[in-house]
Amino acid sequence: MAENRPLYLGPRLRRLRRELGLTQQAMADDLEISPSYVALIERNQRPVTADMLLRLARTYRLDIAEIAGDDGTDYARRLTEVLRDPIFADIDLPALEVADLATSFPGVSEALLRLHQAYTREAQALAEQRAAGPMADENEPVREAQRFLAGARNYFHALDSRAEDLAAEIDKAGGATDWLAEQGVRVRFLPPDVLVDSLRRFDRHNQQLLIADTLDAASRAFQIATHIAHTALRAEIKQAIRADSFSSRTTATLLLRALAGYAAAAIVMPYGRFARAADQRGYDIDALCALFGASFEQVAHRLTTLQRPREERVGFFFIRVDEAGNVSKRLDGAGFPFAAHGGGCPLWSVHQVFRRPGEIVTQWLELPGGERFFSIARTVTGGATGYGGPRVLRAVALACAAEQAERLVYARGVDPAAAPSTPIGVTCRLCQRAECTARSVPPIGRDVLADDYRRAAQPYTFAES
Repeated sequence: MAENRPLYLGPRLRRLRRELGLTQQAMADDLEISPSYVALIERNQRPVTADMLLRLARTYRLDIAEIAGDDGTDYARRLTEVLRDPIFADIDLPALEVADLATSFPGVSEALLRLHQAYTREAQALAEQRAAGPMADENEPVREAQRFLAGARNYFHALDSRAEDLAAEIDKAGGATDWLAEQGVRVRFLPPDVLVDSLRRFDRHNQQLLIADTLDAASRAFQIATHIAHTALRAEIKQAIRADSFSSRTTATLLLRALAGYAAAAIVMPYGRFARAADQRGYDIDALCALFGASFEQVAHRLTTLQRPREERVGFFFIRVDEAGNVSKRLDGAGFPFAAHGGGCPLWSVHQVFRRPGEIVTQWLELPGGERFFSIARTVTGGATGYGGPRVLRAVALACAAEQAERLVYARGVDPAAAPSTPIGVTCRLCQRAECTARSVPPIGRDVLADDYRRAAQPYTFAES
């Protein structure tokens, strides 16, 4: 019976089309079918026939086994994760029924996954709105830019591939400064007062790239690479954001800046070499810093981007916060849930490393739904290097799924299933852990009990229903 079961490949075909940079019309033309038929297949409303499999394989030079792999296993895994949500805790959901649903009804499975994702986002948005108050829309461009980057899992194939080619050209020329000289641009290092407190400025009239001489070597290299990204890769950067419409020009400007930084990192740490080095060194951030002449934050940031199709590495979530808990950067390549507003969980070590500056702190984390992650956190400094200059102390953290932690030097030899973990929440308003003594506010949907006759150790006690 399994051989005669209809083959539904909707999500997989949609991912393939997007990886190839094709519209539904373009794919339909390639396969000599109608665009509406492509749409039906992508929505799992039509199965993929043997003839269509052959067309796909022949047209895009793909292995049939790679195209037709069993999505049921992936759906079953994702559904199992979703059904761990505390909202389903009182429902008996046998693993066999979940597997049957995933295998026999992929369209329903996809619908349930999307519905849960929408529910989660709405719950987070409600918590954030209540926490933000009347100024909730003030930073909307920032959140919109973050959503765009998260939607791409912080990986942009065309931009990353072109940056890798450009890095090879730069190496052949003898380095970024020599490569720029071949383009007629001279690099000069000058005091900040000459640059009017700028770190980088391009003098178009004299074709000079001016860099603050107070920057360390890693920051100098990154600023030079950022200029190259803004000039040599400008078309690729704009193409990456052209397909989307944004609520304001500010969002597009923020994304232009973010993708220039992305491209600069891809030039300094080209995908192939960096990914191989990450594997060989067990994702040892300090070792990668020394190999590529980059800073701790730059390497941590780059690790979140290793999502090239069929060359994926460990998926990481990245966050940068200041001592007041303000989030200044957030990138997600690991599917880590995080509320943009309302405060993160104080039990996560990223908020505690300020007491141990410069030291790497590791931690096993467990979310209310049972999802487990491994976290690496450390402080980083920014600002001028001269005496008396302004200095900014921040904390950065990387988190990956617990089952991938064994690939990291920081968790080597530790069984993820047996490692003691810290129970954390996305934010207090969404965390249902009644026993948490670090809670700042009660969660949405729970009534707080009076403490006329009893004062519990935790800040709030809740009614059972």
